[in-house]
Amino acid sequence: MPPLIRILFVGMLVSFIGSLPLGTLNVAAMQISISDGITQGMLFSVGSLLVEIIYVRISLVAIDWIRKQDRILKILEWITLIIVIALAAFSFYAAMHTSSGKNMVLSSTLPKFILGFVMSALNPVQIPFWFGWSAVLFSKKILLPRSSHYNSYIIGIGAGTFAGNCLFIFGGRIVAEKLNNNQSILSWVIGGVFALTAVIQLIRIFRKKDPANQMHHPEEVTHGLEDKILD
Repeated sequence: MPPLIRILFVGMLVSFIGSLPLGTLNVAAMQISISDGITQGMLFSVGSLLVEIIYVRISLVAIDWIRKQDRILKILEWITLIIVIALAAFSFYAAMHTSSGKNMVLSSTLPKFILGFVMSALNPVQIPFWFGWSAVLFSKKILLPRSSHYNSYIIGIGAGTFAGNCLFIFGGRIVAEKLNNNQSILSWVIGGVFALTAVIQLIRIFRKKDPANQMHHPEEVTHGLEDKILD
C-alpha cells in the first residue's frame, strides 16, 4: 500500500474509533440533530472536527511547545467540566419542563458551526490523544516529518471523526423516531450521559489522568491499540 494511502487510512481508523466512546462533542451533536435537525448536527460536527484538525497540525510541528503548556491545559480542563455540567443541568431542566423541550446551550442562537468550533476548542482531551498516536506513528516510521504525510494524515483524521459523529447524528434521529419524539425521555438520557461524563472527568482530574498529565505519558492514551491497528 502506498505510504500516503496508508497514513490516510490509519488516521481515519484511529479517528473513527476514538470518536465512538460517549463524549461531550458526539453526544452534543446527537442532541442537536434531534432538536434542531440533521443539518445543524452536521454543521456542529464540522466545526468541532475543524478544531481537532488544527490541534493535530500544530502538535505535529510544535510538540515540545505543547508539552510545556500544563497550566493552559488544566484551565481548559476545568472550563470543559463546567460546560459539561451546564449541558447536563439544561438537559435535566428540559426533561422536567417539557414545554421548553430543548437544551438552552445547544439550541442557542449561536450558529452550530461556531458552537461546535468553540466547544471543541475548549475541550483539551483530544490534544494528548493525538499527541500519543502521532508519537506512535513517528516511532514506527509510518508518519514522517513531511508536508505530504501531514496532509494525508489530517485528511484521514477529519474523515474518520466525521464518520464517527454521523453515527451519533443519524443514530440519535432513529432513536428519537422510535420513541415517537418523546423529548422528555431523550433529555433525561442525554442529561445522564453528560452528568456521567462530568463525574468521570472530575475523577480523572483528581487522579491526575487529565490531559496535562497525559501529555507526559502519551503511551497511556493508546493503551496498546497501536498493535491491533498498525499490525
